[in-house]
Order: sequence, then structure tokens, then C-alpha cells
Amino acid sequence: MSESIPASKPVEDRATLETRHTGLLMTAVMGVSIIQFLDATIANVALPHMQASLGASLDTIAWVLTSYIIATVLMTPAVGWISDRLGSRRVFLWAVTGFLLTSMLCGAATSMFEMVLFRVLQGFCAAFIGPMSQTIMYDINPPSKQPRAVAIWGMVVMVAPICGPMLGGLLTESLNWRWVFYVNLPIGIPTLAVLFWLLPSRPQSERRLDRFGFVMLALALVSLQLMLDRGQSKDWFSSPEILIELLLALGAFWVFFTHTLTTNNPLFPAGLLRNPGFLAGFVFMFVLGVANIAIASVQPIMFQNVYGYGPWDTGLLLMPRGIGVIITMTIVARIMDKVDARYLMVLGFGVASFALWMMSQWALEMGRGPILLAGFIQGLGLGLTFMPMNVAAFMSLEPRYRPDGSSLLNLMRSVGGSFGISLMVTYISRNTQTSHADMAGAITHTSLPGVDPQVFTDRLGVYGSALWQLADLEITRQSLMIAYLDNFYLMAILVMVVALGTLLFKPIRIRTDGQEQQL
Repeated sequence: MSESIPASKPVEDRATLETRHTGLLMTAVMGVSIIQFLDATIANVALPHMQASLGASLDTIAWVLTSYIIATVLMTPAVGWISDRLGSRRVFLWAVTGFLLTSMLCGAATSMFEMVLFRVLQGFCAAFIGPMSQTIMYDINPPSKQPRAVAIWGMVVMVAPICGPMLGGLLTESLNWRWVFYVNLPIGIPTLAVLFWLLPSRPQSERRLDRFGFVMLALALVSLQLMLDRGQSKDWFSSPEILIELLLALGAFWVFFTHTLTTNNPLFPAGLLRNPGFLAGFVFMFVLGVANIAIASVQPIMFQNVYGYGPWDTGLLLMPRGIGVIITMTIVARIMDKVDARYLMVLGFGVASFALWMMSQWALEMGRGPILLAGFIQGLGLGLTFMPMNVAAFMSLEPRYRPDGSSLLNLMRSVGGSFGISLMVTYISRNTQTSHADMAGAITHTSLPGVDPQVFTDRLGVYGSALWQLADLEITRQSLMIAYLDNFYLMAILVMVVALGTLLFKPIRIRTDGQEQQL
């Protein structure tokens, strides 16, 4: 029968896993987390350089990103079972070692086949690092210190993807694209040595793997990821490939959920989704993926294509967002046990929504001030949201369920990010085309008195054509700007709806004094 997880129970103020030099071990775990989360975005700006070096086409070079994401999504559901069966210490050390080796191989790749193969292997290893690093931070700290530990870990989760494009652009411009992978080694090797020295292990268990459930969930997730990654380039549901991927995803998800509710040995403990604190975190982690990962992915493109900033300047414009995250996460770690976590999440989503509304008011001709201010405010909101969401989800779980819970939360954040990126890219592309057609169609001899475009081009010849090409580029730039502003406005509405929806959950009060925890 499915196991039920109690919503609250007394706890002692002692760590689940005792270790020497807890601070040093936390630093090592943070170092590994930094390189893993950086790799989600650091390679984006280097793709054109990889394309030329590896002899890839515009379509195939995208597999450098897609293969990594699919491999990570595919392996994440099995993280809890593998950790329990083989031992958390052994699995984490092998994952970090494999991640560093495959990073080195990616940097040395000489063909697209090698690059995609090594990125798949790197994605398999990365799937373990995210969930297990979060679990370790909880395991090695007593309840009274867990909010502070998760605040530190959360800063990396939120800030590293923001810094990825800036660091990737700097390395690509000053050295070459291979250093977006080699940069993992100076950070990863020392942290791996500390992990070998200090990392404790959870007890192993003879838990059986639900093979059928894993295959169904993996099929559903891979099909969904392929659909989201390739939908825009294939014109969505006009493509048979996208329709097949959609049907596979829906069918496999249905079979997985039905199987999970009826089997005696589910892939995930069925009681996880009956826990109100974990359920709230599970739902809102998807929204956080949309609000953080998706926006962090499209903003650098906007800054470079619309405003003409270089990679380094783009990274600097994104920095206030990270600063805002750090400030509010530090504050929330100190007040969380005194305030209903729902109110913190409502405030956080509300502030993030206001920042998105500010972004929808941007203009083509403006300085950096509005960009820096909106980014800082958005960071404040996201920092307010992430901490109570994670702690509410984890503090109510028994320690033995943390690997499964962490893998599910990380999976939902990744899926939310994929959904958000796909939604935003599609919306931007289609709005750009519509706005371009509207503005270009208005340039006629009736709308421009005394100027007939056709006559103007015929009389000036090559120079006339060049002038109209410049006009078309400016129309494209303005159309792209309109699409981004509409996109930000839509996201502001969606995030505000989620903020108000938070109040539908029961009050969430978390005490972390080692005496009790109440959800």
C-alpha cells in the first residue's frame, strides 16, 4: 500500500547526518551547485562560435542545448531510487566526477557527434547534482539552521543562471568557446576533494525500482521536452512531429499517473503529493521556473538584439536581479518562522509581477536605469518566493523522503522553465511578425506624402534599395520591441494570478527552533 507522510511531527534540533566541518562541506556543495546551474545557460552565447568550429548547421547546433536538457530531465525521476539503493555519498561523488570529466570532454570535442554525446553524458550527471545538493544541505544542518542553509543554496539556484550568459560571453570573447566548459574544472576539482574528505552517506535501502513507471514518466518528459524545444521551429501543431510528441506525452503521463495510483511499488512515494506543504512547493516551483528561468533566458537576447549591448554589458544589466535575490533571501531566512509563508509568497509574486509590468513600459530610446531598477525589483520578489516555498515543502517531509522530494521539485522547476521559454519565444516570434506586417503595410505613397517607395527606389538604384533595407531593419527592431513588451505584460498578469492563488492554500507557519514545526 502507498505510504502516507505525516504533515507535522516533533523534531530534535540535530542534523540528520553528522559531519565534521559543516561550513567547509557546505562550501564544497555550493561550489558544485554553482558549476551545475551555470551550465544551464553559460553555453547559450557561445553557440555561433561552436557552429563554425564544429561545422554544424543552424538546426543541429541547437542540440548542444537540447541534448543536455533532455538527458537531465530523463534521469531526474530516478535520482531518489539510485541514491537509496547505491548510497548517497557514492552516487554524489560519482556524479560530480562524471560531470567534471564530461565538461572536459565537451571542451575538447571536435565534431557535433562528440559534442552531443558528451553533453548527454554531462546531463545525466547534472541530474543528480541539483536534487542531491539540496538534500545534503538539509541533511547536514539541524532544523534551526536549515532555512539559512537553503537560503545560501537558493542564492546559487537563482543567481547562477543569470550570471551564465555574462560569464559565457566573457570567456568566449577573451579566450574561446571551449572555456565555457573548461571553467568547471578550477572550481570543481577542489570541491570534489573536500567532498571525498567530508561527505557522509545516507543509509542504503533495498527499495525496488518501478521500472514501468520510470519508463512511462521518462517517455512523457522526453516527448514533452522535444515538443517544447522544437515546436516553434516546426510551426507547432501543423507539424506531424509535434503532434506525435504531444500525443506521446499525454498518453505516457496518463498511464504513469494511473499506474502510480494502483501499484504497490510506485516510482515516488504516493504520500508525497498528499502533504500540503510539499504540494504547495510542487505547484509553485513550476511557476518559479517560468518566472526565473524563462525570463533569464530571453532577456539577454533582447538586450543584444534590440538595444545592441554586448555580452559583457548584458551580463552587467542582469546583475541587479541577482543582488535583489540575495537581499530578500537573507531577510526571509531570519523572519520565516514568524510570518505565514503564504504571505511571503504572495508578496514575492506580487513584487515580481510589478517588475514585469515595469518592463512592459520600457522604450527603445532609454538609458540603463529602468533596466537596472526593474531587474533589482524582480530579484527582490523572486527571493521572497523561493525561500518559503522550499522550506514549506521540505520541513514537513521525513528525512528519508528528501531525495524523492528534491528530485520532483527540481524536475518541476526545469519543466516550468521549458514551458516558459517555449511560450515566450513563440509569443515573441508571432507578435514580431504581426507588428512588422502592420507597420510595413503602413509605408505607402498615401501615408508618406510626396514619397513613393517604388519611384524612390527606381531613381536611386542601389542606394535607394539600401535605404529601404535600413528602414526594414528599424521596423523589425521596433516590431521585436513591441513583442517583448506584450510578452512582459502577459507574464505580469499570469504571475499576479498565481500570487492571488497562493491564498487558497491553508496557513503555513514554520517553526525552526528545534522544538516543533507546524504546517
